[in-house]
Amino acid sequence: MRMWIAHEAGRELMGPLPAGVEVAVLPRPDAPLPGDPAEVEFWVPPFLSSGDVVGLVDRMSNLKVVQLITAGADAWVGRLREGVTLCDARGVHDSHTAEWVVTAILSSLRRFDHFARAQAAHRWAYAEVTPTDELGGKRVLIVGAGSIGAAVAARLAPFEVELAYVARTARDGVHGVGELPRLLPQADVVVLLVPLTPQTRGLVDASFLSAMADGALLVNAARGPVADTAALTKELASGRISAALDVTDPEPLPAGHPLWDMPNVLITPHVAGSVRGLLPRAYRMVGRQLHRYADGVPLDNQVRDGY
Repeated sequence: MRMWIAHEAGRELMGPLPAGVEVAVLPRPDAPLPGDPAEVEFWVPPFLSSGDVVGLVDRMSNLKVVQLITAGADAWVGRLREGVTLCDARGVHDSHTAEWVVTAILSSLRRFDHFARAQAAHRWAYAEVTPTDELGGKRVLIVGAGSIGAAVAARLAPFEVELAYVARTARDGVHGVGELPRLLPQADVVVLLVPLTPQTRGLVDASFLSAMADGALLVNAARGPVADTAALTKELASGRISAALDVTDPEPLPAGHPLWDMPNVLITPHVAGSVRGLLPRAYRMVGRQLHRYADGVPLDNQVRDGY
């Protein structure tokens, strides 16, 4: 069986492979192909930011599995022919994404963004933003109650916050998305962790934002298009709410965009998943999936209905 992966380090990180598996590495879609794409059966593609990755599928006539090492699968949904199984990396990104969310919340509430700018200007800024806000006692609404949402909740619990959850479908302890108009005015912090689907694209629109409480913080660790950028920019320009954004639409955010200069906006360049431990976790998962496939066992993390 021919298998292509995206990182040379993955060969070792996957651990022992099933008999008969031949591994080649394609680090970027514009790199020289390591063989005939028509022979590839199991593919771990490069990250989408490096070019037209999805387009290679058309040349992989024997492809059976696309195993992503990203949490989001939106670029792949609807692009694969019948008979090709698409799997995401559910569970791989829980820890480091949750760390980013907690860091972004604390940095925004305690105004580390302002102090970092003051440090760069060699300015002792004690009186400029103090007293700052604090996380303790805040009401946090997590929009997207999957595994990353659970990881965020576990890390926020020691801060003595009040947690509420929203998902596509209501269930025990989780509100449905239709309840957002009632829940948003009650939240001090709103964390976005939903996948990008036709249903979530533009979810954060003018009505969503206007329903948020005065002084609330919006944290986007999902995908940029989950928020309507024009509506978000307008609401943030008023100063009524603040935001911490790891993702934007468009991405990268253009140099002249007004969001860059707003004192109530913290922006990081889509780095929540860029940690040293990512590849070991990802390729251990790939190794497990490869053994399941070789043994004829249904694969974990199969993407259905965009999730």
